[in-house]
Amino acid sequence: MLNWFRALLPREDKFFDLFERHSRILVAGAEALQKLLDGGEAFERHCREIVELEDQADVVTREVLLAVRKSFITPFDRGDIKDLIQSMDDAIDMMHKVVKMVRLFEQTSFEPRMREMGAVIVEAAHLTAEAIPLLEKVGANVTRLGALAEEITKIEERADGLHDAGLKELFQRHGRTDAMAWIVGSELYGQLEKVVDRFEDVANEISGIVIENV
Repeated sequence: MLNWFRALLPREDKFFDLFERHSRILVAGAEALQKLLDGGEAFERHCREIVELEDQADVVTREVLLAVRKSFITPFDRGDIKDLIQSMDDAIDMMHKVVKMVRLFEQTSFEPRMREMGAVIVEAAHLTAEAIPLLEKVGANVTRLGALAEEITKIEERADGLHDAGLKELFQRHGRTDAMAWIVGSELYGQLEKVVDRFEDVANEISGIVIENV
């Protein structure tokens, strides 16, 4: 009976389109970050790519927030929508912060553990991109969404281990002889860990949406 009325309302699926678009930006950003950490002649190109992707992500985030305000009906709680897109945007923002830092300190070569953390970030981004489309049919995808969120959490734990091992190796190599190398390296490890932490935040938001809507 209300189908005609619902047809006049803003389409709910635009939220999922926007979420998916943002998740693809996260994957592209993570892959650019991994290439950045490989160093080499294309280093600056990858820096610029991440900056451009962060700008694109901001546009998508604004579209989501505007849609929340304009939509009469949303696919799930408005607060959950805002928190999800903001947590996703925080992840690309942290990648941008890594770019700012390496440019500031003119860092163009990176420790092996940093490159491993880059690979972990790519993995987290791909898992996020797999999870996001499943939210359109939460009830049918409960098991897979839960598994993906758990995998991202395990990735964060692996990143913690890489962070700690990397700091130890960095200190053994530079701690007593090159204070600046130690300071810059430890700060960069911290920034990379925060990128992974932001993906864990996304996983937590996804888990919360599942709980609220099943």
